[in-house]
Amino acid sequence: MGATGSVGQRFVQLLEGHPWFELGAIFASDRSAGKQYQEVAKWFLPSAMPAEAAEMGVQSMQDLGVPRNEDLTIMFSALPGEVASEVEQRCAQLGFAVSSNVSVHRMEPDVPLVIAEVNADHLGLIEEQQSRRGWDGFIITNPNCSTIVMALSLKPLVRFGIDLVHVATMQAISGAGYAGVYSMAILDNVIPFIGREEEKMESETLKILGSLEGKAIRNAPFTVCASCNRVPVMDGHTEAVWVRFVENLHPDDVKDAFLNFRTDIRTPFAPERPIIVREEPDRPQPRLDRDAGNGMSVSVGRIRVGRAPNEIKYIVQGHNTVRGAAGAAILNAEVLLERGYL
Repeated sequence: MGATGSVGQRFVQLLEGHPWFELGAIFASDRSAGKQYQEVAKWFLPSAMPAEAAEMGVQSMQDLGVPRNEDLTIMFSALPGEVASEVEQRCAQLGFAVSSNVSVHRMEPDVPLVIAEVNADHLGLIEEQQSRRGWDGFIITNPNCSTIVMALSLKPLVRFGIDLVHVATMQAISGAGYAGVYSMAILDNVIPFIGREEEKMESETLKILGSLEGKAIRNAPFTVCASCNRVPVMDGHTEAVWVRFVENLHPDDVKDAFLNFRTDIRTPFAPERPIIVREEPDRPQPRLDRDAGNGMSVSVGRIRVGRAPNEIKYIVQGHNTVRGAAGAAILNAEVLLERGYL
């Protein structure tokens, strides 16, 4: 859903040849409905538009009516925020599973906000959501692209006791969508404001790194302070992170935690190493590191002592439309299938 936009196109690209999922339908606005996908999608990704998708007919959101199309099981949502809430809820009412990249439902208490390697146990909220809302289907979400990159790097550090996190982001222009930043605004420039981005990083991270207790999430017990900036990079968000711990740590403790971080997720989109440590003093860099793990790994580097007591600082970088958007939603869907939710 929302297949013509930047994240929607990434969904279409990544689903080509997927071993578990088959692209069954493409949905977009009414003005695109009835036309072939290749007619309405202004393809901007470096690889060619998948041939099968190119010739598919685009359907309107109004086609998601009753009776339900039984050939479809899971809906990937890259819808604009102003229409996502109603459409995603209608899909869940009709019995579809919805794996959404949109922000509208992320912070609702019965909606799982999931990074597969971090908090897949939060999928336990699905039964509560269905019971509370009377749905046969359900909605799960993945976080904001900048949140995913940081929260994934914080996961192996939680056991040390985090007290405070500061982050300054350098975010790629693709995060704003195909027409999101005018070239005359971003070329030769840095824009020190991204609407609602800081609030998302500060709130979503605490829900993700929180704990599922019964039928609710208890937020992580620390504070996140974010400053978000748009920079003239095509793909790949880079973030400078300062973490204050409850006790003093050596940078090697943090490095070892990154190096040893593994999970038991073995699905097609799950990277073998979710976090890759870059030893070079000038890494990670978007152009060199954004495609690590087929775009699903984040890279960390420059792990060092900060100036504040008990503070460690580092750089983390990840692909914002793969790990930070469509790829994350597909990985979440793989976990849903593996764990019997589909």
